[in-house]
Amino acid sequence: MSYQLAISAKPTYLHVEVTGENSRDTVARYMDEIVRLCEARNCARVLIEERLQGPRLGTLDVFSLAAAGSMRYLGTLKSLAYVDVNASGDTMQFAENVAVNRGFPVRVFTTVEAAEKWLLGEHQRAAGLAPESDAPAPRD
Repeated sequence: MSYQLAISAKPTYLHVEVTGENSRDTVARYMDEIVRLCEARNCARVLIEERLQGPRLGTLDVFSLAAAGSMRYLGTLKSLAYVDVNASGDTMQFAENVAVNRGFPVRVFTTVEAAEKWLLGEHQRAAGLAPESDAPAPRD
């Protein structure tokens, strides 16, 4: 296997650290495995901390993985926070845009702390404990 998963169950989400070789096949396989884990644990929120080694994927690979994955996992996951510790440039933002444009609830972050904060806010909003961040400001 070209990757390994380290799983940590948090109260409102699953934190998965992925290590191994960076390739299109690795990303597709670990995503399928993570979604199966989430389904088995009845957990609809996940933080993926990717620590894959090797050359970064090209734009076409990123596009096809984000497009296919967002359609395949839509409805299974309510929130996916993604941190690629080896990311460079704006490729991860591109992946987020591709997925979000297909209705998939993903956000890309540069730190695990920021991703955790967002996931907690998503959980609170879903539970009605926090105001919607996208709601318009009240008028006087």
